[in-house]
Amino acid sequence: MSAQTVYRFSTPIGQAGGIYDLAPYEVNSFMNESADGALKFGMGVVQGSQPGKGIAVPASGATAAKFEGIVTNRRTSENAMFGGVELNQHITVGVMRYGRIYGLLAANEEPAYGDPVYLVISGNDAGCFAKTSTNNVAVKGVFLSGAQDGIALIELFHQAQA
Repeated sequence: MSAQTVYRFSTPIGQAGGIYDLAPYEVNSFMNESADGALKFGMGVVQGSQPGKGIAVPASGATAAKFEGIVTNRRTSENAMFGGVELNQHITVGVMRYGRIYGLLAANEEPAYGDPVYLVISGNDAGCFAKTSTNNVAVKGVFLSGAQDGIALIELFHQAQA
């Protein structure tokens, strides 16, 4: 069960960080090394200062070899008193390493079924996904849907771990 972060009158395609189906997938637990609120469900993350233990929002210079996966929205967080969900520093989060999951898209991204997946590593969209390679890092995966409300379905393949 995911933390409900949006209320509407229509059914969305999914939620950022939501696992799509019961096909095989791997989710591992990591400690968030990023500042309070910087990490979001559906973001791509890279190794932190303690590879295998910590993760962080990517920054310039991040490589595909450091990509750990996508932050899942599963039973790890709840709404705070102010009504939002915030992933604070040093909490444990689930990270999908392979499987099907809804990922956050960079601004104005419009992927199509079968487009390759790239991780944005700089600017305001760091940690989001794009369909173009310009200034981004290729990850092993494909888009399985178009964009809706800033998310799209991504199928991650097993990432090579350094």
